[in-house]
Amino acid sequence: MLEFQATKDLLINKTILVTGAGDGIGKAAALSYAKYGATVILLGKTVKKLETVYDQIIAQGSPQPAIIPLDLKGATEQNYKDMAETIEEQFGHLDGVLHNASLLGALGPFEHLDAKSLEDIMKVNVTAPAIMTKALLPVLRKAPNASIIFTSSGVGRKGRAFWGPYSFSKFATEGMMQVLADECDETSVRVNSINPGATRTEMRAKAYPAEDPMALKTPEDIMRTYLYLMADDSKAVNGEALSAQ
Repeated sequence: MLEFQATKDLLINKTILVTGAGDGIGKAAALSYAKYGATVILLGKTVKKLETVYDQIIAQGSPQPAIIPLDLKGATEQNYKDMAETIEEQFGHLDGVLHNASLLGALGPFEHLDAKSLEDIMKVNVTAPAIMTKALLPVLRKAPNASIIFTSSGVGRKGRAFWGPYSFSKFATEGMMQVLADECDETSVRVNSINPGATRTEMRAKAYPAEDPMALKTPEDIMRTYLYLMADDSKAVNGEALSAQ
């Protein structure tokens, strides 16, 4: 990846789904993928935010995106099946999925674990991307080179005190990526994960309220890895846990 440089037509004719596309890293990725030629499907729970990203994509002269309003916490398997059918009807195939949406929850000691919060975090961070990917796999297989990116974290690669369910969920994310990557080996679908690292987002500010956000990289600063994994340049990369910083 060291030599990777994005060319302006890097993602031309590709259709890419981004979850949590309304703000933060998801928004930056959606705008970046669109800038390099992709038709982006914006998935998120807040329609107003998705519409803002939609307008920005149009304003930069990129292909017209699509919007899927969906709250992953309440979504059912049928929702994902219907979504996959709609994507296939409208686009024929899907070239990529960036599973970016995540729920942080409250950080604290293990003995303060809240069962409902644990359930919600696992639903959004693990169950939703798993069932969504299951539904989308047939549409992804129709693409010449399809890429699935799961979003990990430093605390999903080494556990850290007080990070609780969020950390558990990211370990599960890494495991899911490895299992699926092994199943997809020698197919046209590749599966990898990205740890974005310390980035200037709302989630980071909640986790580290005393931190100076201006000392952190912006979501736009870390897009190289996200572009690389969606581009055909990475078609031989499968089962890798990459870091954006």
